[in-house]
Amino acid sequence: MRLVIVTPARPGTRYGNRATALRWARHLRALGHRVEIQVEWDGRSRDAMIALHARRSHASIAAWKRALPSRPVALVLTGTDLYRDIRTDRAARASLDLADRLVVLQEKGLEELRSAHRDKATVIHQSVRTRRRRPPPKSHLLVTVIGHLREEKDPFCAARALAYLPGVPNLLVVHLGGAMSEDAAREARTRMRADRRYRWLGELPRAQAMRWLARSHAMVISSRIEGGAHVVSEAIAIGVPVLASRIPGNVGLLGENYPGCYPVGEERALAALLARARDDRRFLPLLAKKVKAQRAKVKPAAERHALRTMIASLKPGCSAKNLSG
Repeated sequence: MRLVIVTPARPGTRYGNRATALRWARHLRALGHRVEIQVEWDGRSRDAMIALHARRSHASIAAWKRALPSRPVALVLTGTDLYRDIRTDRAARASLDLADRLVVLQEKGLEELRSAHRDKATVIHQSVRTRRRRPPPKSHLLVTVIGHLREEKDPFCAARALAYLPGVPNLLVVHLGGAMSEDAAREARTRMRADRRYRWLGELPRAQAMRWLARSHAMVISSRIEGGAHVVSEAIAIGVPVLASRIPGNVGLLGENYPGCYPVGEERALAALLARARDDRRFLPLLAKKVKAQRAKVKPAAERHALRTMIASLKPGCSAKNLSG
């Protein structure tokens, strides 16, 4: 098929939507499809569109359906779609109605959809090529935070948690991610000066960020909103324990009873998990075991199979129901 993937994330950026578009394009080309990635649909006819982000790609989806009403659209729902925009934004809700297929990135995303939309939805987990776990440092507890400095990520929760661990010098929180505003960068620099245990390194090349992750004792994901963060999939693939805010996007990837979750925004609770990671020798191995149990979900072969099934469902005569089964 001739496919176009529309994502609001521009070339050269490291946003999750761009990474998903690039990875899916590779999978789909390997399956024999012809794929182009665009920020906005260029108006040329293709067999199907895959759009990422209900609100920000709405203009492309609407234009496609006006010009090519019989050609299908698959819409990938982001965290801001699922947990904010489809509740309040008219364009995002209209995109749900226009799309022929909906995709969420973890199982709990289905719970945010009303029945008519859930019937045409499927789950496709984001995959990660296997990376080798590296020995963590012995002199201190190394914790990474990987995510851009923006409000949805609650980026300084781990830094705030350090205030509740004043007698723990052998702890280092390394934050990797670009600042989305000068205010955020200024706050990161201020927090580094206030506590030497917090280091913000900015946005690093992915390979370098993955080396930090692979040698960490644990990773913190403190987001307020996530559709299914790729960095969690990366930690799962490597086998790095995750300390996660208890939001549906994280629980959907790590499991309902995952013991490394804390209430979103509560840095004191995160501090308690960090203290336990340092003091309880059984805690991090337990988290690592739980994380590794999810590995089958994030294998590239699983994502490619799910994409093959989803693309096949776009062809005439294929039922939308039970795609995730």
